Amino acid sequence: MAMQAARRANVRLPPEVNRTLYIRNLPYKITAEEMYDIFGKYGAIRQIRLGTTSDTKGTAYVVYEDIFDAKNACDHLSGFNVCNRYLVVLYYNPNRQFKKRDADKKQQQLETMKATFGVNTDASK
Repeated sequence: MAMQAARRANVRLPPEVNRTLYIRNLPYKITAEEMYDIFGKYGAIRQIRLGTTSDTKGTAYVVYEDIFDAKNACDHLSGFNVCNRYLVVLYYNPNRQFKKRDADKKQQQLETMKATFGVNTDASK
């Protein structure tokens, strides 16, 4: 086991690789147990979060204990067929996740400022 750890120490991973995977295109009826069966084959899992709202159904986050297990799962499970659905497996990127929400928030602040200061950018008036 020490030999394998020493070999891993020399491996450089791409910067987007991390222990958390974001999975899309899951069957809506998939259970946590089925998720553990599929993703647990690649290493110890710390946590699985399945989407439950109408916006997040069919998605999940899988957090591995080891970054190399996450990379292995991502490499092997992208395009994996589950109930005639092909999984989309990505590395979780918090910047990408929150970019749209931040843009919406900035737009809301802009509208509030326009209303507060009586600024109208509508060219037709």
